[in-house]
Amino acid sequence: MQIGVIGLGRMGANIARRLLREGHACVAYDQNAVQGRILAGEGARAAANLADLVAALQPPRVLWVMLPAGAATESAVRDLSGLLCAGDTVIDGGNTFWKDDIRRAGELRAKGIHYLDVGTSGGVWGLERGYCLMVGGDKDIVDRLDPIFAALAPGPAGIAATPNRQGRDPRAELGYLHAGSSGAGHFVKMIHNGIEYGMMQAIAEGLDILKNAASERLAAEHRLSIDVADVAEVWRRGSVITSWLLDLTAAALAEDAELAGYSGHVADSGEGRWTVQAAIDEAVPAEVLTAALYARFRSRQDHTFAEKVLSAMRKGFGGHVEPRKIG
Repeated sequence: MQIGVIGLGRMGANIARRLLREGHACVAYDQNAVQGRILAGEGARAAANLADLVAALQPPRVLWVMLPAGAATESAVRDLSGLLCAGDTVIDGGNTFWKDDIRRAGELRAKGIHYLDVGTSGGVWGLERGYCLMVGGDKDIVDRLDPIFAALAPGPAGIAATPNRQGRDPRAELGYLHAGSSGAGHFVKMIHNGIEYGMMQAIAEGLDILKNAASERLAAEHRLSIDVADVAEVWRRGSVITSWLLDLTAAALAEDAELAGYSGHVADSGEGRWTVQAAIDEAVPAEVLTAALYARFRSRQDHTFAEKVLSAMRKGFGGHVEPRKIG
């Protein structure tokens, strides 16, 4: 299929590359023309601007927007709405707030333009590992664009089949899912990221306790000297908490057991807050996820080893770099 990709940052460029690898034709655009030229050297067509991008695509057009949530994505979708025709489709693959998706889908539907919200997980490793995709929007459009999603998804990825799934949507077993109507894709991704906060916090706190087992605050006979890097490594193999997050943690600790390159200032990108707000709206208790979010707030005032572990994980999966210190 032919597709336009808007936003060639850490994930957008690799989404285009993975689609190219799978035989799809990509027209790519980024405000930084250098990024477009790089992809043009890898088989894409670089567009000079949004109008050029739209003109290069054959109707019905498909455009994947991969920009930061908020003003950048809002502006791009608004500009596209004035350039596209009935039957074209806009896909937002970023981390947009799900209620904004519902509004946008309605606005574009009035013009005959389709809109899909695609929660996209995979970070900077998606080119090789594939992207877990959670898609919201009209079923017939999702089904028509299935080759795009199948190309980006990881496939079975060596994971054993889950028993008793007969009769269920087989796409979930390949790493992508039609989650429901407009907004559902980003809602599911929002909760995914909220859970991610809790899992990361649990790993980080546990390792902090291990590191401090030799603390002078303890009686001498109760002090234990534990190699935290080796513990993270052994937990990767056969333990019930084996995970990609643990893999990334073990890699960071193997490189520097003290994580001296991290301050422990842990940012939050919005989904954790939205997850907690959804829990409040639904009157669902979410003690762990809420505490994990608040721990990130506190990390900006006082740092622990646990927060350095969180920073290392965020850099590992998403390429997130700690904010520079001010003052």
